Amino acid sequence: MKRWIKKAWPYWAGGLLLGGLNVLLLSLSGQAWQVSGGYLLWGAGILQKLGVPALTWDYFEVYNTRYRQIIADDSVFLNQYTILNLGVVAGALLATLVSSQFKWKKVKNKKQVAFALLGGILMGYGSRLAGGCNIGGFFSGLASFSLHAWVFWLFVAVGAFVGTRLLLRFLVR
Repeated sequence: MKRWIKKAWPYWAGGLLLGGLNVLLLSLSGQAWQVSGGYLLWGAGILQKLGVPALTWDYFEVYNTRYRQIIADDSVFLNQYTILNLGVVAGALLATLVSSQFKWKKVKNKKQVAFALLGGILMGYGSRLAGGCNIGGFFSGLASFSLHAWVFWLFVAVGAFVGTRLLLRFLVR
């Protein structure tokens, strides 16, 4: 890969590319970029298949009939949200490969695994409470000059500060 790419992209170039793709997505689909909604659909669709009546929850009956329709149509894994999420993973992998940064790493210890799982669960839960993740709540919101994106950014900064302190205290020795 190194022979094809002479030097790493500057951050501003990646930012412009992401911003351009966000505008393109909005103009072609009429929807802003969002990630956590896809995970919500996957979870609710799986629960529905297992016999849990997720479609009767207020969230799907009152607040989000679009998601309800996707689950009812049995297209939980074949919709725009899933395609975008897979695109994020593929894009991250491609960027890592192109920059020669891909490495398999051994898990250090069980405490690291426990913190990663707990952190992921809290982030997922928080993204649904906030009505979106950092993509839908911040990135797409900022592009549309929405006030909620600035409030979101403020609390993400506070959370990152507290999270860094916790990591340094409990995981780095």
